[in-house]
Amino acid sequence: MPRDSFDPTTVPSPCFVIDEAAIERNLTRLRSVHERTGCSVLAALKAFAPHALFPMMREYLQGTCCSGPHEARLGAEMFGGETHVYAPAFKDDDMAELLGIANHITFNSLSQWRKFAPRIQAADRKIECGLRVNPEQSEAPVALYDPCASGSRFGIRAKDLAGEDLTGLTGLHFHTLCEQYSDALERTIAAVEEKFAPFLDQAQWVNFGGGHWITRPDYDIDHLCSMVSKFQEKHNVRVYLEPGEAVAIDAGYLVSEVVDIVDNDGPIAILDASATAHFADVLEMPFTPAVQGGSIDPDELPWKVRLGGLTCLSGDFFGSYSFPGPLKPGDRIAFLDAAYYTMVKTSHFNGVKHPAIAILRKSGEIDVVREFGYDDYRNRLS
Repeated sequence: MPRDSFDPTTVPSPCFVIDEAAIERNLTRLRSVHERTGCSVLAALKAFAPHALFPMMREYLQGTCCSGPHEARLGAEMFGGETHVYAPAFKDDDMAELLGIANHITFNSLSQWRKFAPRIQAADRKIECGLRVNPEQSEAPVALYDPCASGSRFGIRAKDLAGEDLTGLTGLHFHTLCEQYSDALERTIAAVEEKFAPFLDQAQWVNFGGGHWITRPDYDIDHLCSMVSKFQEKHNVRVYLEPGEAVAIDAGYLVSEVVDIVDNDGPIAILDASATAHFADVLEMPFTPAVQGGSIDPDELPWKVRLGGLTCLSGDFFGSYSFPGPLKPGDRIAFLDAAYYTMVKTSHFNGVKHPAIAILRKSGEIDVVREFGYDDYRNRLS
C-alpha cells in the first residue's frame, strides 16, 4: 500500500511521484518467481518505463519487453539484459533498427515473418524469433483490452497455422490477461496446450505475456510458480513473463492542486491535472482512481464533490468523491496507484502543463527527476 506519510505539498503540481520502496517491494516478489521456476521475468515498458529507476530494476528482472524500436532502444541502452520486441506489424525502417538491438522478435503474422526472415537470418548477431498466437480464450474483463475477441488484430489462430512450415521460428507468444489472477492464466494455458500442441513440441521458449497481477497481496504466487514449472518441464521450454502493471502496483501518485471550485448541481473542483491528458485509463477503462484522504464513494464522507481536469474536454472528470470537509483552492489532491499506464500515455492536449516526475526515495526524500515546460510542448509539434 502507498505510504501514509507521503505529503503531496512536497512536490510541484501537477506531478507524478514514484515510490521507490514500493517498486522494490514489487520487484522482490517478481524476482522470487524467477528464482523458484527459472523462468525469465521482463519489464513491460509499455506500462512503466522510468529509466531513472532502471539501475535498480535490472537487479531484479532479466530484461525488457518492448513494442517497437523506440522502446527497444530504451531497454537495450538503459536497462540491459534481454530485449524482446513484439508489434502488430513492423516497417522496414523498424526492422533495420531492431536488428542491432533486439534479442527476441515476435511476429504477429506469417506474412511479416516471411518478409523479414531473410534479413534476420543474415544478421551478424543471433536473434530469436517467434509468433504471437491467439488461443481464442477471452479472459480480459473489459472489451477494450480483450486481445482474443472476435475480429482481434492480435495473434494467429491455430487453424491458420495448420500445415505451415515454421522452420527458423523458436518460440510462441500469447497474451490474454488484463489485471487478472492465476486462475485466468490456468484456463489460457489449457487452451494453448489444446490448440497449439504440435507447435509447442517444436518450441524452445513460450512467452506467457502480461496482465498478471503477481504483486497484489491476494495473488496466488504458489499457483503461478507451479504452472510455470510444470509447463517448462512438460514441453521442455523456457517460459517468459512480461509484467508491466505488476512492477508498479500501489507504487505511485498523481499530485494535483485545486485551482477553483464551481457549482453545477453540486460542487466541482477544477484541478491543474487532467484525466484525459495525464491519466487516460480513467476514461478508457473507465474507473475512478482512489485519492489520499478521500473516498471514491461519494456518500461515505460528509462533503461530496466531482474532481475535474483542466482541459476543454467536457468529460474530463476523474470521478465523484467525498471528503471529510470542503476542498478549497490551493488544496492538494493525491491520486493513488498512479504509476503504471500514466506517464507512458500522457499527452500535451490543450498545452496544459505536463506533470513533473519525482521519486519518493526509500529514505523519504523527494527527488524531482524531470520537469516539463513550453519547449516540450512546442517540440512535439511542427
